[in-house]
Amino acid sequence: MTRKKLPIGIQTFAKIREDDYYYVDKTPYALQLIEEGSCYFLSRPRRFGKSLFLDMLAELFQGNEPLFRGLDCHDKWDWPVKYPVIRISFAGGVLRSPRQLEERIRWQLQNNAAALGLDAPPETWGVPDAFSTLIQRAEAAFGQRAVILVDEYDKPILDNLADAALAREMRDGLRDLYSVVKDQDAHIKFVLLTGVSKFSKVNIFSGLNNLFDLTISAAYSAICGYTDQDVDTVFAPELPGLDREEIRNWYNGYNWTGEAVYNPFDLLLLFREREFRPYWFETGTPTFLIDTLIEQSLYLPDLEQMTANDILISSFEVGDIHPIALLFQTGYLTIDHFDSLGAIRQYALRFPNREVRASLYGALLQRLRPQQIRDARHPGLLSVLRANDFAGLRSLIAAWFAGIPSDWHRKNDVGEYEGYYASVFYAYFVSLGLDVVPEDASSTGRLDMAVRFNGQVYLFEFKVVEASPKGRALQQIKDKGYADKYRAEGGPIHLIGVEFSRDERNVTGFEVESLPDRANFA
Repeated sequence: MTRKKLPIGIQTFAKIREDDYYYVDKTPYALQLIEEGSCYFLSRPRRFGKSLFLDMLAELFQGNEPLFRGLDCHDKWDWPVKYPVIRISFAGGVLRSPRQLEERIRWQLQNNAAALGLDAPPETWGVPDAFSTLIQRAEAAFGQRAVILVDEYDKPILDNLADAALAREMRDGLRDLYSVVKDQDAHIKFVLLTGVSKFSKVNIFSGLNNLFDLTISAAYSAICGYTDQDVDTVFAPELPGLDREEIRNWYNGYNWTGEAVYNPFDLLLLFREREFRPYWFETGTPTFLIDTLIEQSLYLPDLEQMTANDILISSFEVGDIHPIALLFQTGYLTIDHFDSLGAIRQYALRFPNREVRASLYGALLQRLRPQQIRDARHPGLLSVLRANDFAGLRSLIAAWFAGIPSDWHRKNDVGEYEGYYASVFYAYFVSLGLDVVPEDASSTGRLDMAVRFNGQVYLFEFKVVEASPKGRALQQIKDKGYADKYRAEGGPIHLIGVEFSRDERNVTGFEVESLPDRANFA
């Protein structure tokens, strides 16, 4: 097996092919798209290979045959036919005004005209007229209809979501550009727009009814990303020395109703660094995402069992963004399975993998817990669990609770909200990568949190009580028999009841009862 260069961050198809980087052949998807239709939309999270796929399409339509030797499409494409390709990208930089957006669009139209050997439309023309003229002139010059490829079509909107009025202005400016696609259909061979989010056709694509959405299409679930087969074949030289199952647990699992895929950026960094880390997450989680989840007081354990229908997961509007739609479209939740209910699909969502689950909870925890105990005390949780130091665990929990800013009490009534405490502690445990089950169901009820660690099981119940401890939390674990389902595992089980005072704003009860081994159940 011969190792090749790792195409980390490389979005140029020619560079990958000419310089002998690893390449996962996506040309079968390109041929299928071209054969089945002409106007497409694809939403995928950031760093999933959308830009590289578009670049490959551009080279294919331009007939650059040497780049495709050895690939699936090589013997199936009419290479002498050259199509004029118009490429528009908003991937680079941040645009902060409608004027900057218009200038960027005009600059790209001029560059495309120059690349095609055409005269650029006069600067006095509006964007729709300039774009329409470019398409028509391209067809006339090449004798073939134009191909239009748009990368990060939505980025000017997403970059400004914190300012809803500005985001709407950017959306309207983009609508002027994209509306041309419908009007110039007779002059267009193929269109693909890609981005992270899926805004309403009514609001941004202005009646572009023939735009086929590939996002949740089983046949195209793996159009971007690497499959298990890709890892075992194309990247086989990189696997020695790495735990194959750990690779799956950490990075596989993104699914859009078909074959699951890995995030390419994660895998390539893993193969270079030879260390399991949240590479994709570390490149930048949108602040807007974390702010939205916090502002909407989402009960964090609910993230483990989200459901949504077609309308909800496709609902992404400026000023009215549902957290489930936001999590799904940005890649923090993915599709586990779905059921068809008449004309509507109901999707069960889940975290794709260990990286996303632990990292997202860690980011949320940074906002939920007090500043003074963030990083310094976080590693202590593993230490006290490993030693079964329950006095130390109580001290940690008391510190977390005592450090809650007063504004939380005043604005959010957290003193009466058990879900807030459950959310904070659940996020703490999950962010360490521990095996945590929230709202663990049994025939008698739902336990707040179960944790498996070091061959042992820890069962937690949280209660908000009056000033004096009542012992209700531990008693509920015992009365409901929550430990019963764990008996067969044979290891020690620890029942932990935690009580918070709504008056004193402190931990007033912390009781532990340990069931050391299976013999205790006899």
